[in-house]
Amino acid sequence: MQASPQGKAPAQAGALVISIDAMGGDLGPAATLGGIAKAARANPELRFIVHGPREQLEPLIAQHGLGERIDLRHAERVVTMEDKPAQVMRSGKDTSMWSAIESVRAREADVAVSCGNTGALMAVSMLRLRKIPGVNRPAIASFWPSRGPAGWNVMLDMGADVKADAEDLLTYALMGSSYARNALGLETPRVGLLNVGTEEHKGRAELKEAHELIRNAESAGGLKFVGFVEGNELAGDRADVIVTDGFTGNVALKTGEGTAKFVSSLMKEALTSTLLAKLGALLAMGALKKLQAKVDPRRANGGVFLGLNGTVVKSHGSADATGFAAAIELAARLAKSGFGAKLAARVASALPSGQDVATGADPAPENSESSQ
Repeated sequence: MQASPQGKAPAQAGALVISIDAMGGDLGPAATLGGIAKAARANPELRFIVHGPREQLEPLIAQHGLGERIDLRHAERVVTMEDKPAQVMRSGKDTSMWSAIESVRAREADVAVSCGNTGALMAVSMLRLRKIPGVNRPAIASFWPSRGPAGWNVMLDMGADVKADAEDLLTYALMGSSYARNALGLETPRVGLLNVGTEEHKGRAELKEAHELIRNAESAGGLKFVGFVEGNELAGDRADVIVTDGFTGNVALKTGEGTAKFVSSLMKEALTSTLLAKLGALLAMGALKKLQAKVDPRRANGGVFLGLNGTVVKSHGSADATGFAAAIELAARLAKSGFGAKLAARVASALPSGQDVATGADPAPENSESSQ
């Protein structure tokens, strides 16, 4: 398969074009192409520019019957999980990751999706797309299962930068609320600042300063600031957006993932330990399946890089086809909503609240293809 002579994606009127780094994940291109196939069946308007070694990708594209939906861009090299971000920035031009970001920079695609090395992806994205005015440090935002009205909370930063001063935390609040508004349909997202206590006198100096800055930005940011929140409220219903620095956010994310796996294994052991337990599990099968679906990380797969001149979605490195399809679906919804322009306007600040219009959507819609 050859790229079109003009270098454009095989688009139709009204189509959304997604740039895909097909390499770099733990499960290889079979998972990413499987995810593309699932997303393509669920979303007829999607077209894809897929980047990676031609000899590996052509058979998979043919296997899934995606030839009419994909523009294949040959990229000889792959960014591995061991590659250093600085190394990729210096010599990564012929990698699938670089090529995928370049398609967004050239405005051939609306958004890019990759499950590759997070540090390298952020470095290349910053280098090629650049930061939007007003953003000092971009952030990674992820969904967190919660008891909130949308069923999910937004948390950022999840590891783009381990540091964050008061102005950065204010920017995270503005970007996170814009993301919640457009991805979750929340007209006035409630923003909480993660701290070791809820009292205003607690925490580091930058947290106290950020508290004041965010409170003063409520009107311009189209948000409601609920003050400090603690770690036990990450999945609660007090805040829709949780703001913190990348070090704390990444530790919280990994702790949450590890705890979920631990509890799941304990539950499995308990429900299979005796014949009576197995009978009880059979009777509760419906409720258990609902619980499994709620905490299934594949449904909310996709951390979004916020603060760049272009939208980039980072899929989990271990994502299977279902998880990668969820990341593509998230990317498509953000592109369709015009999220990038709305976020930039919100950060530019003091624009009227009507600048972002809620577009409401579950981060992982239930459908026959992507919820299996």
